[in-house]
Amino acid sequence: MRRTDGAMSDAGLNPRDIGALVALVNQNRPGEAEHRARTLLAIHPDAGMLWKILSVALLRQDKDALQTLRRTVELLPQDAEAHGNLAMALRDQGQWAAALASWRRALAIQPNDVETLVDAADAARVLGMAREAVRLYQRALQIHPKLIEARNNLGNALLELAQYAEAAACYRAALQIKPDDAQILCNLGNAQRLLGLLDEAMINSRRAAALDPDLGVAHNNMGLIFAARRQREEAVASYRQALQLNPRYVDALNNLGNVLRELGARREALSLYAQAAEFEPKRAESHCNLGNILVELGRIEEATECFRRALALQPDWPLAHLSLATALRLQQRPADAERACRAALAIDPNYVDAVSLLGELRADLGQFSEARELFQRAVAINPDFVFAFSALASHRKMTSDDTAWLKGAETLLAKRPTLADEISLRFALGKYFDDVGRYDEAFGHYHCANELSKRYGRGYDGAKLARRVDEIVGCFGTAFVARGVPQASSSELPVFVVGMPRSGTSLTEQILASHPAVFGAGELTFWDAAFDAYQKAQLEGNGGAHLLKMTGDCLGRLTASAGAAQRVIDKMPANFLYLGLIHAAFPRARIIHMQRHPIDTCLSIYFQHFFNMSPYANDLDDLVHYYGEYRRVTDHWRAVLPATALLEIPYEALIEDQEGWTRRMVDFIGLPWDPKCLDFHQTERVVSTASKWQVRQKIHAASVGRWRHYEKFLGPLQRLADFSHDRSVE
Repeated sequence: MRRTDGAMSDAGLNPRDIGALVALVNQNRPGEAEHRARTLLAIHPDAGMLWKILSVALLRQDKDALQTLRRTVELLPQDAEAHGNLAMALRDQGQWAAALASWRRALAIQPNDVETLVDAADAARVLGMAREAVRLYQRALQIHPKLIEARNNLGNALLELAQYAEAAACYRAALQIKPDDAQILCNLGNAQRLLGLLDEAMINSRRAAALDPDLGVAHNNMGLIFAARRQREEAVASYRQALQLNPRYVDALNNLGNVLRELGARREALSLYAQAAEFEPKRAESHCNLGNILVELGRIEEATECFRRALALQPDWPLAHLSLATALRLQQRPADAERACRAALAIDPNYVDAVSLLGELRADLGQFSEARELFQRAVAINPDFVFAFSALASHRKMTSDDTAWLKGAETLLAKRPTLADEISLRFALGKYFDDVGRYDEAFGHYHCANELSKRYGRGYDGAKLARRVDEIVGCFGTAFVARGVPQASSSELPVFVVGMPRSGTSLTEQILASHPAVFGAGELTFWDAAFDAYQKAQLEGNGGAHLLKMTGDCLGRLTASAGAAQRVIDKMPANFLYLGLIHAAFPRARIIHMQRHPIDTCLSIYFQHFFNMSPYANDLDDLVHYYGEYRRVTDHWRAVLPATALLEIPYEALIEDQEGWTRRMVDFIGLPWDPKCLDFHQTERVVSTASKWQVRQKIHAASVGRWRHYEKFLGPLQRLADFSHDRSVE
């Protein structure tokens, strides 16, 4: 708080009284000054100078002076110092906007007061008004060129405006005055990093750390430089050093989370993002990072809430809108996802991630030409954008004429992409070579993609799955199914399509959803958690009551999406595990079990870049084990469920006799025949699974026996040949 010089007095006041009060304040005797000022104000209540001195005395004692300061500026509207004192008190209480307004009033009276110019500039920066801050700092420096802090902060404001070269010039000018200021060296290094001058940036960041070993920001800067060089392990070490110095350093927590996420260490990244959001809850970036890692871990509803929190804090942030759009798409809310995506594009029309996601939303609707145009637009904006590049290969059959695409993909691969981007490129290259019949090269890329996916550290626990199958088989035996459940629903609304992934479940849903009386709801996540909850309830002795509630919850979700449909399809493939529980809840529901040649099935899984799938998909031995457990539990259902509940369809037979098997399916679910089911590829509906392109094509036999192209690479998959002799997959 500035001193008061007593130069101004009010009519009726004795100048000696004012001088005595000022002396008390300047002698650091604020209590006496307060008492004397209040005594005089009882006589002179409208004396602005008394209010001004009282406010200073209160502030010197850390007492609330806001009311006194406001009264002062009312009585002394042309006193610049009074406005400045009020501004500083408002700033100290976090009222930055009101503080800036007061500093502006002070500058209107004394436009060349350097201290006020700098204070106002600092407030403008805090409020995100970087352009005004730049103007104010520049005015202050014209008057007093050697203000180091103002010169440094001018650089910070220019940095916020992405004027990196100008910011670097400011930092260099400040260092000419004070060459060994570690913080300014850090800031210069940061500007140089953003200019792409990584070697110079590293030199200055290391010098800063040498000058001040406890300066965490220097280590954070070095982490950013290492990350820009794609030296991710070194970046991790630097961020950890920054956090060792300050465990609550939110920038370092987020940055370490980002690089660990790229390296596949998602669980630790989750913990870091959660800490960042806890330490600084009003920072949108932390909530968005936390949401993105939750999406990757399959916790979509939690992620959605994180994105909404980020948007509440920063409504004009394109990334938060895009992240929300991604989560909404995964929740099968395409219209809401598109609105969020377009909100991102309204803010930044060249935001390649949003352009590409809009392309995926078009592809989900079967609008592949529009999707392709959007992916091409994204690549034109940023030729290094891997997602769009890979998507161009995903939604059509590649040919030997696509040499430009191949060259582009191989160029991107040579640039040391992130783990996620390299995996995506490898799967895309595998598809290209498979499409053009270069099978050895295709398998090489597919194998590399799967090996890279293992770096995420999500190992397959075959023993755990075997124990779960044991529990399921033991819980839902012949006696249980024969006895039935009194609380069971009589609804015929649900239809369950199950089987191994890539066994034709999406094709079957598309065929049936082409019937006017059927709604395809996609892959609903319900029964995995439902089984766990039912088991717990059984142990507590209230399994029947829980089953009743669970059935109502499931039916409520299906009814909400059904509209006028008489049947709603849940095509979550892994529901094959829970057919006993499903039948107990809905004994009149129909279950369609898709079966495909086991080697074709597992090889197709291995070749597919699934989002967040169980790690069994990335290893041929694990695939064999998983398939064996799948067969064990489905053999059990075949033995215990009534024939009226289960229809098993060989994929190859459906391909060979489309109409015959389609009629059997329609009849099985209790609906009259409709020829639209034969033209399923023309049906307009949202399909967001990996098979969205295939289900929009006419039935063909190209995928039957595909495994023979890769016979020399099959290794452990050869053991699945024993299963192929079963009658249902011949």
